[in-house]
Amino acid sequence: MTGVVGEWEVRIKTPIGSLDVTYEFVDDGGSLRGSASSKSETVALQDIVVAEAPGGHRVTWRQSVTKPMRLHLDFDVVIDGDRMSGHSRAGRLPRSAVTGVRRG
Repeated sequence: MTGVVGEWEVRIKTPIGSLDVTYEFVDDGGSLRGSASSKSETVALQDIVVAEAPGGHRVTWRQSVTKPMRLHLDFDVVIDGDRMSGHSRAGRLPRSAVTGVRRG
């Protein structure tokens, strides 16, 4: 879990343009909690799961947003050191590429 904890500067390349979002993962006494903050809102992450994966940790979570539109998103990324890559998906919409780097 320690490989995931921290603040992350993340870019999500969606069909309507790129979004820059700050993610924070916190060790809360042995369980992981997280949040996503954009210019317009901050939302809690749900159902965070961390598993060992080739090249790092595979992390999945769900989140709901209301801006720029109301969506329920599923994320699936691999964290390798201070880098994150993977994708997100909103229902039947095409997958969006996710990349990020850990702050500090």
